[in-house]
Amino acid sequence: MAAVTTRSERVLNKVAIVAVLIITLIFLAPIYWITSTAFKPRNLSTTIPPTIVFTPEVSPFVKLFTKRAQLRAPATPEEYAAAPWWERLVFDGGEKVVRSGRGEIQLSGYPNRFMNSLIIAITSTVLAVGMGTFTAYGFSRFRMAGEADLLFFILSTRMLPPVVVAIPMFLMYRAVGLNDSHWGLIILYTAFNLSFSVWLMKGFIDEIPREYEEAALVDGYTRMQAFFKIVIPEAATGIAATAVFCFITAWNEYAFALIMTNRRAQTAPPFIPSQVGSGLPDWTVIAAGTVLFLLPVAIFTFLLRNHLLRGMSFGAIRK
Repeated sequence: MAAVTTRSERVLNKVAIVAVLIITLIFLAPIYWITSTAFKPRNLSTTIPPTIVFTPEVSPFVKLFTKRAQLRAPATPEEYAAAPWWERLVFDGGEKVVRSGRGEIQLSGYPNRFMNSLIIAITSTVLAVGMGTFTAYGFSRFRMAGEADLLFFILSTRMLPPVVVAIPMFLMYRAVGLNDSHWGLIILYTAFNLSFSVWLMKGFIDEIPREYEEAALVDGYTRMQAFFKIVIPEAATGIAATAVFCFITAWNEYAFALIMTNRRAQTAPPFIPSQVGSGLPDWTVIAAGTVLFLLPVAIFTFLLRNHLLRGMSFGAIRK
């Protein structure tokens, strides 16, 4: 029998749908602005009112990946004709691509910073989720004195804003030689995400019936075999959900990456705002770097979307 709804309930549902659509558009507007700016000519990037209709171009992405210098004199017709199509786009903007003495194109620092972000974010996520899963399993399955105090202590590490300890961490890292190194940021991000990982994974593991492991132990499994063959597959959705949140946190982190690194291990977030054109910030290049920076998170979340949705409802009432 179909549920009977009153007129006021139908009106309320329509209002709720309209409100959700409006909020969605508000959140999507900055993404649209950044994406559209990444394909705009530089002279249209800061117009008031914003330019909505324009001819897209890829020159911001070319500028993002190459070192540039301001042209002191316009390129000669011979130089312009001999240049590849993408270099002509740089010429059109009043700049030139910097080349080495042997004529090789000098790349910007963005590819290296992007790779640093991938290495640091992936490694710290694997470490945080791995150690967090082991720790959460211990808290979930074994009783110990002061368990509640230990869990609170783990959670309390997230109560202090990271920027408060940035200077002491910088001085300590400089003393031990971890400043401007991949492992320095990996250790920081792992420690920052570990408490979050422990608390999330403990909730997921608590929902797995102990009887599964007890039956495996009766069949001759060791505790570690039961953990890897019973608990881990059952907690896969929770692990995926935790990994997504840890990866996003490490991928987007800005303050420590700005303070703790200089060149060798610098990640993309501090590097992107430093992109300038002919004396002023080139917002099209900054937008292009931001769009490319969003792709790994979007792809990672998309690939794990089914696990993520199941992980968020893990432990809910089942039929």
